[in-house]
Amino acid sequence: MYLPRRNVAQTIYFYNMSGNIAKKSTVANTAASGKSAPAAKSNSAAKKNTGTRGPAATAARMSQSKTTSKSSKTKQAATTRKLVTKKTAQAEQKPETTRGSKKTSQVSTSSVLASSATVSAVSSKKTATYDESQIKHLDALEHIRLRSGMYIGRLGDGSNQNDGIYVLLKEIIDNSIDEFIMGHGNRIDIEIKENRVKVRDYGRGIPLGKVVECVSEINTGAKYNDDVFQFSVGMNGVGTKAVNALSSFFRVVSVRDGQCTDATFEQGKLTGQRTGTLKQKTPNGTYFEFVPDETIFGKYHFNMEFVEKRIWNYAYLNNGLTLHLNGQDFHSENGLFDLLNKEIEDSALYPVGSYNGTHLKFAFTHTNAYGENYFSFVNGQYTADGGTHLSAFKEGFVKGVNDFYKTNYKSEDIRDGMAAAVLVKVKDPVFESQTKNKLGNTDIRGWIVSETQSGLDDWLHHNPEAARKLHEKIQANEKLRTELSAVKKEAKEAAKKISIRIPKLKDCKYHVQDGEKGENSMIFITEGDSASGTMTHSRDASYQAIFSLRGKPENMYGKKQSEIYKNDELYQLMMALGIESNVENLKYSKIVIATDADNDGYHIRNLVMTFFLGYFEELVTSGRIFILETPLFRVRNKKENIYCYSEDERDKAQAKLGKSAETSRFKGLGEINPDEFRQFIAPETMHLTPVEISQLKLVPKLLGFYMGKNTPERRAFIEKHLLSNADIDA
Repeated sequence: MYLPRRNVAQTIYFYNMSGNIAKKSTVANTAASGKSAPAAKSNSAAKKNTGTRGPAATAARMSQSKTTSKSSKTKQAATTRKLVTKKTAQAEQKPETTRGSKKTSQVSTSSVLASSATVSAVSSKKTATYDESQIKHLDALEHIRLRSGMYIGRLGDGSNQNDGIYVLLKEIIDNSIDEFIMGHGNRIDIEIKENRVKVRDYGRGIPLGKVVECVSEINTGAKYNDDVFQFSVGMNGVGTKAVNALSSFFRVVSVRDGQCTDATFEQGKLTGQRTGTLKQKTPNGTYFEFVPDETIFGKYHFNMEFVEKRIWNYAYLNNGLTLHLNGQDFHSENGLFDLLNKEIEDSALYPVGSYNGTHLKFAFTHTNAYGENYFSFVNGQYTADGGTHLSAFKEGFVKGVNDFYKTNYKSEDIRDGMAAAVLVKVKDPVFESQTKNKLGNTDIRGWIVSETQSGLDDWLHHNPEAARKLHEKIQANEKLRTELSAVKKEAKEAAKKISIRIPKLKDCKYHVQDGEKGENSMIFITEGDSASGTMTHSRDASYQAIFSLRGKPENMYGKKQSEIYKNDELYQLMMALGIESNVENLKYSKIVIATDADNDGYHIRNLVMTFFLGYFEELVTSGRIFILETPLFRVRNKKENIYCYSEDERDKAQAKLGKSAETSRFKGLGEINPDEFRQFIAPETMHLTPVEISQLKLVPKLLGFYMGKNTPERRAFIEKHLLSNADIDA
């Protein structure tokens, strides 16, 4: 979690404000439409006359047809001349409806014909010939540079823990971890200084005759040989090549039995290679050095807090391995047990339980927090979105509890308040994407369920006092659920009386449950109708929903869970998200908090985050909650607009555009023109900051300090950091 970076008049920040700056990429969609009333009237008259029979009626219809045809041709010619002589006709005839709306506009026949004439004129222009000469072949590394997202996910500037530079670091370290897993080398040295990364392991080293191929040719490596690597963490022969291709400088040195091969690359192109005998005795292993390419990533920096968290995870998952990062050793003797203890510390209701099998390891306990929190891994890879291994673990845990207590408790009563870490070793893991956030193997369910069940049963028998406290927690959960069910029923009935639909929700077409179509779905939580109005006219209604708050929601810190169901606005928010009954029914992939950049906006943001952290913590830990960052300033002249997300960027933009530049300060989302706002929520230019938690144990302390009682310590903190409105608006 992160403390304030802009000003403390915001009261509290739970996230890092820095991020990628989207400069300019405005796309304004306009369409031409003609006046439909005359056409509609003609059609109506025609239909009316059709109802009359006889020769006279037929003659009348023929006469009317000739008149209409003549009039239509005159209108077509006029409309065509207008389109040719005035380029802004389309903008003037832009329809009222927004993209994704179910409403449609009538378009006159003359407008359609005029548009067709215009299209024909455009299509008559010379276009590139599509023949054999237009077919291009890219080598593997060129393709990685051109389509980097296919290999490392997002690019980013290092402000997000999932940004590409951390994926590059991970891919190199993963290869060293694979050596350790196979029993070769128990130490990895890592150094990161001035964006230059160095990694040295003490494994077997890459075979000297294949060093260049292994780091530059796709589908080349030993990861395909089960005798050499059985539980590989790396990208199956892709990872190191991706690092090479996306680095401005890349070096690999392999040492084997006194011999070595040294190769250097620039942007994936080999620049030097040598092989020889070492003069001094040097341990076997592989050395990597690389600098991520700024032409790909732009300006970036390594956030060492993110890096250290990754290194700790490697230590927890590989007992006996020591990782040495910038002078600090990372080592764990008890693996997942140490991970969970560090995350929750004194908040555990009973000592952390653990099981260590050959292919399955897990640690678990319960806290008084609402919801569930899991840290799941496959072969050392953190799976943020879980997968089949985590589902199987949950199923096995529930069965193990019910078998031990000879009861039939519901799964939600057993798992509510649970925190667990799970590691599964799978010989041929199938991930749902290249970034490996979710496991897809279906054949592993049976043995994971069975082993979890037996491992839990054994631990409970050996720890009777912990078993008693676990039983008390389950019974308390059952009692709370029964009480909540009545409150939920009342809230649901009250909501039905108000409206069948959720009043403040403008929903989108696709949701998470719609598969690929809904994987990018998101909901913006805004303050007031002004902001939601702007976003409604700017959004893509196929996957972007909007929920508008009436103002500042109630501070729910320290309230009972039943209170959130009695709060009408928060209950409507839960219904909008689909989590009023179960958080697993969440409708959207992302929940985006979009508030104004002023004191009230920051306060509302904090109140919403307090709601999620207090009652739906797993939505935060699973990476579902984001902050929408919109520009604070717009600096422009007659030729250029520059949008700035900080005072520093504003100053640079003013210097670039000169003294004649006009500077505007954006305070409310409703102040921004919808056409201008569209780029700020478009996927390719949207600037989102994830709400992240470094450790679960910090949540109660931070919420208590910032959102709890007004203690002398908090008053002193606010007085020390308080800024005036003039400072905030600067």
